Amino acid sequence: MAELLESIQQDCCDPFPVVVHPEPSWGMDDEQFYKFCRRNKDLRIERSADGDLIILAPAGGSSSHGNLELAYQFQVWSRQDGSGKGFDSSGGFVLPNGAARSPDISWVRNERLETLSQRDWTRFLPLCPDFVLELLSPSDRLRDVQEKMAEYIENGAQLGWLIDSVKKQVHVYRPEHAPKVLSNPKKISGDPVLRGFTLDLAALWETMERKPRR
Repeated sequence: MAELLESIQQDCCDPFPVVVHPEPSWGMDDEQFYKFCRRNKDLRIERSADGDLIILAPAGGSSSHGNLELAYQFQVWSRQDGSGKGFDSSGGFVLPNGAARSPDISWVRNERLETLSQRDWTRFLPLCPDFVLELLSPSDRLRDVQEKMAEYIENGAQLGWLIDSVKKQVHVYRPEHAPKVLSNPKKISGDPVLRGFTLDLAALWETMERKPRR
C-alpha cells in the first residue's frame, strides 16, 4: 500500500484524475475508507460504486477562486433560508450505490440531516445530497463529470448543476428529465428545490477571468 500511495502522489501532477483499481482483498468498508482518507489528507479521494479509488488533482487558481465565489453566494442564501445546510468540496457523501463523492457545492434538507446519528455527522454523510454542483476544471474530463452528475440524480439528488466556465454553459440535471444545457446564462434559479436561490453567473464568469493589473 505504501508503494501504491507513492505512485499516486507522483501521478497526481497529471492533468486528469488518477483512478486506482484495488485488488478485491483490499476492499474497504465505509469506515475503513474514511480512515484511509484521513490518513492521506494531502489527497482528495473519491470512490466509485465499483470500489475504484479516484485521486483528484488540486484545483488551479481560476477554479479555486470560482469555487470560493460559488460557496459565498450559496452560503449567504443557505443561512437566510434555513431549511437545510450547505457543504463545500471537502464534504464527503456515501451514496446509496456505495460510491463516495465530494461535490464542489452541495445542500441537504434539515429533516434528512436530523435522522443522522452524531457519529454519522462526524463521518462522510451516508446519503446523497438534495442539490449538487460541480464546477468543471481544466483537469476534469467533461464525460466523467457528466457521468458523476447522472449518478447523483440516480441516487436521489433533486437538482444538479454542472458549470463549464470556459464555454460559459450550465448543464441542468433533474430526476426524470434529460439534462438541459444553458448557454451563457447571466443567472439561474434553483427553485423549487432551492427556494428563492438565484446564482449570479455573471459574477462567477468575471471572478474566474484573470484581469491584468493596471
